[in-house]
Amino acid sequence: MAQILIIYAGDYGNTEKMAHAVAEGVSTVPGAGAVLKKAEEVTADDMTASDGVLVGSPVHMGSMDWRVKKFIDTVCSGLWMQDKMNGKAAGVFVSGGGFGGAGGGAELTMLALLNNFAELGMLIVPLPKNTENYKKGGLQWGPYGRSADEDMGHTGVTAEALSVARRHGVHVARAALALTDKGIYAP
Repeated sequence: MAQILIIYAGDYGNTEKMAHAVAEGVSTVPGAGAVLKKAEEVTADDMTASDGVLVGSPVHMGSMDWRVKKFIDTVCSGLWMQDKMNGKAAGVFVSGGGFGGAGGGAELTMLALLNNFAELGMLIVPLPKNTENYKKGGLQWGPYGRSADEDMGHTGVTAEALSVARRHGVHVARAALALTDKGIYAP
């Protein structure tokens, strides 16, 4: 069984909705299971027990949520020093309002998160552009949920964005299974 750890932080419930959608996707993959945790609750043991990790964050001024950054600084730094995450599957998702089609800073936030996974030696799982509803909630880096309209009124993430998040959960779970089944990554 591949265990996929889904880590998130949020302010208005949008990133949490996406985290649950990701978990639903993971749960549809035979041999995979999802564990959801808020960023401030994740331990090093949670990370090392996982076969794959997805991190979700709201976009704050073009960057990740402070709770996600704190998790990276306090939990991931020690794992990096000990090479504990090498070869595991990794993915990201974000939500945000802001100006611009994906919400200001969505891509920058994803890249910042993915950079941390690369530092940890994890294998990044992208989001294919042929994913259903990709145009409504996807970037090559992962799913995003637009949570505000053009006038910055809160709208919540759309059903299309949640479907993209679900599909990304499937992708990361399948990658984690392939890595463990082929002996490429051995816990």
